Parts: sequence; structure tokens; C-alpha cells
Amino acid sequence: MAEAGTYKRSLGLFELVSLGVGGTIGSGIFVVPGVAAKLSGPWSLLAWLIVAISASCVLLSLAYVSFRFTSSNGFYSLFSSVFGARFAVPLIILYLISSVFGVSTIAAGIGQYISYFGISNVLLIEIAIIGAFCWLNISGISLAGMTENILTTLKIIPLVILAFLLIPSIKVDNFVPRTPVTYTGFLATIIIVYWPFTGFEISAIPVEETRDPKQIRRSLILVMGIVVSVYLLLNVSLIGSVGAEALAVSPAPIATAAGILFDRSGTFVAIIGIVAMLSAINAYIIGTSRILQSMSARFSIPKIQDLTPRGTPASALIAGCTISGALLLFSNHFDQLATISVLTTLIPYIFFCFASWVLVTDTRSRLVSATGAISTAAILIIYFII
Repeated sequence: MAEAGTYKRSLGLFELVSLGVGGTIGSGIFVVPGVAAKLSGPWSLLAWLIVAISASCVLLSLAYVSFRFTSSNGFYSLFSSVFGARFAVPLIILYLISSVFGVSTIAAGIGQYISYFGISNVLLIEIAIIGAFCWLNISGISLAGMTENILTTLKIIPLVILAFLLIPSIKVDNFVPRTPVTYTGFLATIIIVYWPFTGFEISAIPVEETRDPKQIRRSLILVMGIVVSVYLLLNVSLIGSVGAEALAVSPAPIATAAGILFDRSGTFVAIIGIVAMLSAINAYIIGTSRILQSMSARFSIPKIQDLTPRGTPASALIAGCTISGALLLFSNHFDQLATISVLTTLIPYIFFCFASWVLVTDTRSRLVSATGAISTAAILIIYFII
């Protein structure tokens, strides 16, 4: 039995996987396939494969060094032990910025899907949703974890079923490019496709709430296996059944594909999209609050470092959610918020790979780490060039 005011070890492998999958599969998969198809046509499938390899190398690098995650200072302890405190602090701050903007981004995405039903004043609803999940997490990690399990299951199953149902409608001709793909267009596709792959690292954050910290490595690998499988299967089914041209002009590519199977598909996909983003926002809030609390404890910041008798970082939850809600008052544009979130995430990803290179010295692991670092850094550089 944990003492009052300490984290409760309530999370098992299933909960950790749900957090990682929930934080990764969110709004991106409902928008990016259409954008990618517009930029590169059927060649966008190659971009999904390239990014899947890059993100998987980052994740494996993180999994290799998961033995460093023995406390809530996990990411900070990893960075400081390898690069020193001078580098660790700004890296954690960057990650916190990405997480706070991530919560705002997902809330803005939820607002877009809610507006599909003709509801106005979505800004207030978005802020209310952040507040509701803040309250849910203050109630305890057990309730938040159970909620994440349910929401993640409710979004994964329909996406997988839809992908398989589309397979009989696949036409080989849809994989044949109709127009040449430009070099810059393909590079832009790789950049935008990386967006749906961020968030997997949330599985590695709630270490002190995990019943067996050794499960973190396994959960990370399972998360990427699920994410990559769902993304590649779904995108092959989308392009093969609908065609890149139709996806490119659709603001809701999954809804367009679902229209092959049944009428009123827009409502169905909108509901799945909302569920997907509710799962993502819950995962992001959990991750953000734990990082904020651990850093506050590390530097003795009053109140925010405290845990409630239920073992929840209530002040950190309130602080993080308040900032995320306030950001929506300045910008409620999904693409603007997402851009900042992704860019500030990629830098810590690169350093996950660097840390793995230093700490794990066998040839295979270093090859994975180098691939992750180089590919992620290239994507980041290309963004500013393009």
C-alpha cells in the first residue's frame, strides 16, 4: 500500500500501451492522409513507410535506455546523466512546451469535429473538455487509466475494421501515380506525416505509477507495433479503395473512404474522431502533468511539486491544463498549434537517440540510434528549408 501523498502504482502493461497508443493515434490520422495524398499521390505511402521507420528507431532508442527510468525524473535523469544539467533543463522545457501545445492542439481538433454537428461556440466546449479531463485526472490515475483503456479501444477497433472492410474495394490502378511527384513535395509529405507519429513516449512517463517499471520497454515496442500497423494498413486501404485524387480534395479522407461502404459516413467518422482525440487529450494531460510535477520537485517549486493524498499531481494538472486552455484564447487554429507542438517534440526525440548511442554500445543498437537521430534531424532541418 502506497503512502498518502505519493504516486500509486496502478498501471500495468495494458494501461501503458493504452497511454502510448492513445497519445499517438489522435487527430492526425483523420486529416493527414488527405494532405499527404495531395502532395505526393500514391507515393505518399512511401512517406508513411519512411516516417514509420524513423519514428520506430526513435522509439527503440528510448526503449533501449528505459532502464534509466526508475523515478518520475526519468527523462530529466536520462538527459542530465548523458548531456549534463545545462542541456537537460532546456530539453525538458522544450518537451513541456510541446506537451502543453499538444493538449491545445487536440482540443482545437475536437472543436473542429464538434462543429461538424452544427454546434457553435466550440472554444468554450474545448476549454470545458480540458477542464473535465483535468478533474478526471485529479480523481486518480486508476480512473484516468481505465478511461484511457476504454477510449483507446473504442477508437482502434473501428479504424481496423474500416481498413479491412475497404480491402475488397482496392484497385491496383489507384497505386499508379497520375502526375509526377516533385522533390520538394515529397519532402513536405514526410514532414506532415511525422505529425501523427508523435506521442508514443507518453508510455515511458508515469514510471512511479507503474506496477513493474520493466514493462515500460515492452509497452513502447507494443505501442509502435500497433501504431505502425494501423497507419500503414489504413493508408493502403484508403488510397487503394478511393484513390489519391479523391483523398486529396477531401477535408475528411476517412469519411470519404467510409462512404464506399455506407451512407452518412461523415457522422460515423466524426464520432470516431472525437473519441480518438478524447483519448489523446487524456494521455497528453497525464504526461504533461507528470513531467511538470517531477521537474518542480527536482527544483523545489512550491505547490506544483505536491501530490494529493490520492497520489495525483493536482497543482501540476491544474497549471498545465490552465496554460493549455489559455493558449486556445490566443489561437484556436489546429495547424498553428500542431506545428509548434511537433517542432518542439522532434528535438528531444533526437536527443533520445543520442543518449541511446552513448549508453548502449552494441552495433545493432547504435545503428538504430543513428538512423533515428539522423532521420529526425533531417526532417527538422527540411521543415525550415521548405
